[in-house]
Amino acid sequence: MAVQEAEVATRDKPTEHPHIVRKQTISGERPFIRGTGMPVWLIASFYKAGDSVESILISYPHLSPAGVYDAISYYHDHQAELEEEIAAQRIENILKKTGATIDERGFLRYPDRVKTSDAG
Repeated sequence: MAVQEAEVATRDKPTEHPHIVRKQTISGERPFIRGTGMPVWLIASFYKAGDSVESILISYPHLSPAGVYDAISYYHDHQAELEEEIAAQRIENILKKTGATIDERGFLRYPDRVKTSDAG
């Protein structure tokens, strides 16, 4: 177990914020709250929408108050980068990037995938 923890720790790059690390993802290196899978852009989105730290903690009880406050601080220090990340996560941008559509039932449909109902 200690070897696995050491491997994870070497993949997380520390930042100037004690509760924020940068992790390599498919789309590049992104900031996350240390020890969680919570991306900073998501906390920043809630904060920008007017959610309080307390309401974020109710929705995500595994987070610490210090981690959430540090994510907000990181957002203020890296606003341009995080605004790009927030914009990239908007549904219209994801649909455009992937070529997907949303059908009448609200399901995502990708152009290069065969519908399972048509296969049988």
